[in-house]
Amino acid sequence: MNAFWKSLRHRGEWLAVRGLALLVPALPRAICHLLADIFGAVAAFVDLSGRRVALSNLEAAFGSTISKRQKHELVRQSYQHFSRAMADLFWSPRLTQKNLGVIFDPTDLERLKRDRGTEQGTIFACLHYGGFEWIALVLGLSGFRCTVVTQAFKNPLLNSIFNQRREVSGHQTIRREGAMLRLYKALRNGRSVTLAVDLTISAKLPSVPISCFGMQTCVTFAHAYLHRRTGAPIIPTHCEPLPGGRYRLVIHPELRIAADATQQEIAQACWDCFEPVLRRNPAPWLWMYKHWRYRPANAPRNYPGYANESPHFRKLLARTEKEKAALREARQAALTAAPG
Repeated sequence: MNAFWKSLRHRGEWLAVRGLALLVPALPRAICHLLADIFGAVAAFVDLSGRRVALSNLEAAFGSTISKRQKHELVRQSYQHFSRAMADLFWSPRLTQKNLGVIFDPTDLERLKRDRGTEQGTIFACLHYGGFEWIALVLGLSGFRCTVVTQAFKNPLLNSIFNQRREVSGHQTIRREGAMLRLYKALRNGRSVTLAVDLTISAKLPSVPISCFGMQTCVTFAHAYLHRRTGAPIIPTHCEPLPGGRYRLVIHPELRIAADATQQEIAQACWDCFEPVLRRNPAPWLWMYKHWRYRPANAPRNYPGYANESPHFRKLLARTEKEKAALREARQAALTAAPG
């Protein structure tokens, strides 16, 4: 019986999403954003669990520097930005090279194409911020052949609908499972890749710890690994909301990576490009996501209420500290041995 009701629920979800996929592109984009803002405001009110996570995150990240009222306002805006990103994803069949310049400020894209061209494989390290679903689409419409890592839905019937929307500019989507080899091959063949680097992954999986708003979390090191194996540059990228429903694809400077930099140092350097963006305008980030699932033992500051201690995270932190100490000794020895 449980299997029957699960199948029925999956079919109902598919029908609802399929209906949106047909309806949204038929509407003016301004109407889609208006409806998304209404839906996001309602979701911020009724999603009690998500709202608690978002408020806990904001309290841990900003403390008393912003008021309780401002935190609640940021939660509402965060839900609305996410709803707009989803609405834009469903509207994406109408995004073309002709209207790209109307919806997007092309300044950074034009500079990137002028400086680097579109044929060299590049690692675009992305942030779930603003119109994040359109990052790869805009790169594709601008001439960059991209391979995109996506996560499968618990309802497998939804995968094909979302993949079709994410591939409208001609790029390729692949699943997280077994993605590293395919990303490596893509870069070797001159394709670019886009990777989300701001989501927490299990400390049981291969990961590196970074400091995020002064708190430790663990994230992927796929971008660092791929850079080391292929030499492809890492360019942090996010999609900044602009007035009037427009966006700007912000292309940060290429990371300058030392020859002996560790994967943890590379991941930290990438995040350090993004944190000032979030501090300046926090609303477009996914504050309802559990960004700090693990709390170090004897943590010197408050973590969100959902954070827990983990032996796997403790081992990861200890291993990283040993690697840092060994690297410091090696660098000091190299400086001592250097002539002059």
